[in-house]
Amino acid sequence: MALYDIKKLLSENTYPGRGIIIGKSADGKNAMIAYFIMGRSVNSRNRIFERFDGGMRTKAFDESKLSDPSLIIYNPYLAYENKDIITNGDQTNTVYDFVKEGKTFEDALYTREFEPDAPNFTPRISGMITYEKGDFSYKLSILKSANGRPEICNRYFYNYESECGIGHFIHTYKCDGNPIPSFYGEPEEIALPNTAEELADIVWTNLNEDNKVSFFVRVIPLDGSEASEIIINKNV
Repeated sequence: MALYDIKKLLSENTYPGRGIIIGKSADGKNAMIAYFIMGRSVNSRNRIFERFDGGMRTKAFDESKLSDPSLIIYNPYLAYENKDIITNGDQTNTVYDFVKEGKTFEDALYTREFEPDAPNFTPRISGMITYEKGDFSYKLSILKSANGRPEICNRYFYNYESECGIGHFIHTYKCDGNPIPSFYGEPEEIALPNTAEELADIVWTNLNEDNKVSFFVRVIPLDGSEASEIIINKNV
């Protein structure tokens, strides 16, 4: 049994920020990846997810309201050969470039640190699935300041073997606040359903209505058949 209930984690937290979920479906047939973004400012809320060949990007919903693209416009998802990469910032491209050069997820993230958005110093959260021999393993990471001290970046890495019905959830913030407190501790172990539709319903329904912005889920059958995906944008 999973340690945490994703519905409870989300419904009781008005601002987990951005979140990544990776794991295996309950029936053991699929890998599952999900990512959501939230926002408190007009700039952060003015976004949608848009799929493109090989990845997914954030995009301004109303270009006239885009005031600062530096930390809000990026590729959250990129695919490379037998890997799926998902992150909350432009470090997606850093990981992609390093992996393409034969280097590692960890190598890439040792070149990055938390976001320069004082006083929050938002953590960079990242995940990567590697598919091999009809199954997969996955990694998660968080890069965060040392209790809000901008001169120190602590880097945490977690490695998982796939397990039926189990996923791991990591998010940028512990909860709402000013400044916003960073996530701490290990990624939260949660139960996963079987389908993209089920996971989308669980997550989107339980995210705070005022602060949720966009959601992406990708479910990859381990038998090699076609993946299924859902994108939900509050701005439509």
